[in-house]
Amino acid sequence: MTETEASFTIRGIKINRQLFRFILTSAILYISWETVYQFWIHPNQTIELLLVSNLTWFCESILSLLGYGLIPIVFLDENVRTLGIDGSHGVFIADSCAGLPLLALFAGFILAYPGPISKKLWYIPLGLVTVHLINVVRIVALCLLANHAPELLDFNHHYTFTITVYAYIFLLWVIWVNKFGAVSQSKE
Repeated sequence: MTETEASFTIRGIKINRQLFRFILTSAILYISWETVYQFWIHPNQTIELLLVSNLTWFCESILSLLGYGLIPIVFLDENVRTLGIDGSHGVFIADSCAGLPLLALFAGFILAYPGPISKKLWYIPLGLVTVHLINVVRIVALCLLANHAPELLDFNHHYTFTITVYAYIFLLWVIWVNKFGAVSQSKE
């Protein structure tokens, strides 16, 4: 593809076609996701509650395997439950902890970025599972902090673990772009 075919000009500004397509696709996916999420998924709660139940089960299992006695899971309402080590106040696990928007953010980027569908069909599910597992590790770590260093809980919940999860998603994106994306494929 020549440089002229790879770009176009609007009002004297040269625009890369692949970049334009990526930004346009990302915007369409984002608007579609937000619409479906705000008007159906979040009000319905089914998917988020399933993720919260799964997170709770995994975290409870890991903490038990580590030898910790657990406080009974308390359902504060259908959207919020507590999980924690016996002797601590535990942590609240709510629908916002499920990480569904993060999962969508990851999948949306991979869908929008050029690359072979065959690779997207395995990379997206693998990425979704690993992001979910990172979330499990995050909640287990929060339970451990609530038990051993409760004064550090709030900071780590809002900053350390948020940065960690976003950094992991960014790493998955970098791997996709450099190893599997169409642009990296055309360089080889």
